[in-house]
Amino acid sequence: MNPVVEKVAEWREQDRQAALATVVKVERSGPLGPGTSMAVSEDGQVVGSVSGGCVEPAVFEEAMGTIETGEPKLLTYGISDDEAFGVGLTCGGIIHIFVEKVDW
Repeated sequence: MNPVVEKVAEWREQDRQAALATVVKVERSGPLGPGTSMAVSEDGQVVGSVSGGCVEPAVFEEAMGTIETGEPKLLTYGISDDEAFGVGLTCGGIIHIFVEKVDW
């Protein structure tokens, strides 16, 4: 089974809140393709990856906010962003990541 799915199922059994971040689109080149995902629990545990490590810290912060507010977000990181180098996305592409709270 997928490690992200396994961990989210475990968090559900423990009645812990979580958010799921999923790559929904990649333009030009990107570290990982659409469908890759990362889950974050309310206590900061992380499983999976959306970029092989280059934007995970920024996505982690957004996921924690989504757990708290319940509001989904569509995030975009790319070489044209001023933020791109700050978060480490230097591959020349643009990745779009959808973050949502997992609703039990």
